[in-house]
Amino acid sequence: MRIRIPPLVFGDSEKSGGSLIIAPLVLIVAIPVSDYFLPSTVHLAPLLAVAPAFTAAVAGPRVTGLVCALAVVAQVVAGAERDELGTEQVLVEVCALILLSVLLVLFCYVRETKQDQLNRARLISETTQRAVLRPLPRHAGPLGIATEYRPAESDSHIGGDLFALARTVGSTRLLIGDVRGKGLDSINDMSIMIGAFRAAAHRQSPLPELVAYLEGSVHWGLAELAGAESDVGERFVTAVVADIPDDEPVIHLVSCGHPPPLLLTDGTSTTLTVRHPAPPLGLGGLARTAYVAETFAFPEGGQVLLYTDGVTEARDRTGTFYPLAERAEAAVKATRAMGPELLLARLTDDLLGYVGHRLEDDMAMIAVRRGSGPWQRAGATRDRQGSR
Repeated sequence: MRIRIPPLVFGDSEKSGGSLIIAPLVLIVAIPVSDYFLPSTVHLAPLLAVAPAFTAAVAGPRVTGLVCALAVVAQVVAGAERDELGTEQVLVEVCALILLSVLLVLFCYVRETKQDQLNRARLISETTQRAVLRPLPRHAGPLGIATEYRPAESDSHIGGDLFALARTVGSTRLLIGDVRGKGLDSINDMSIMIGAFRAAAHRQSPLPELVAYLEGSVHWGLAELAGAESDVGERFVTAVVADIPDDEPVIHLVSCGHPPPLLLTDGTSTTLTVRHPAPPLGLGGLARTAYVAETFAFPEGGQVLLYTDGVTEARDRTGTFYPLAERAEAAVKATRAMGPELLLARLTDDLLGYVGHRLEDDMAMIAVRRGSGPWQRAGATRDRQGSR
């Protein structure tokens, strides 16, 4: 899963806007030359202030300072060629241009400093995501895997949805979840959940024991962050934990208040609804639960789609929810030979078009395909995961 930092709007002119610097330079040359041929009643030199003002909008402090200096020299030349350099009007114009130039250079310096700070913050954000929400491998045992992740906050690389994977002897364990709330406020809760899963999922303990461990860890961690037991009920994580054996065509699921996965086979979708759902994780102090793993068929060539409610609760302009099962069937028919990566690419494009390219909640999807095929060779040349 790649993360792309958005392009910078402002920056040093040595790196951006270089071609635009030609315009103020032409202006600096043209105004004194035009002033020389115009009648004495027409004086264009005050327009030289446009050159440094324009440069400051597209360049950094060094280039802006250079253009400002050239503009001051051009104003002096324009006054000298009319023999008006010592007049009160020309002196005021020159002094005003010098003051404006100083202010513009200072503005560019402050802006560049703030931009450097923003760049560092973006780098920290990207590093945080890679450390907390690690990209899933594209292959695990006999499985092909693809992920798609979109935070609701456009200026953030990470939100409240989460996923993780762990390999055990003979199986792959997957986690997908959704922290109550969205965006940056839920990062702490998300890190607790993922940390607990990584600490325990690689063990050979049965799936219900793993989920019970997650419940205890998440409840304890959220209670510490909340600062008071009375606040614990307001903080929880919905999740699906899956165990997929390498040598059996099945998938074992424990659902904790999370939307059910979809099984996609032969262009049809089947909702994997568990009969004994558990409460969301983090409510262990309020509800004691005996977790039960339920088993569903996962045949060769089939795909399982795990997702968060940011997908199914996305709405179009009329307020209609996104029909995930229907759209997933259509995507599978179109991408049957191409595997999970292209499936998620099509679904994501379709979802963004459905909501007008603006998500109101964090969104995460995992597509898992059992078995080999031409999609593995095609997938080796693609890397769409998290690319937007």
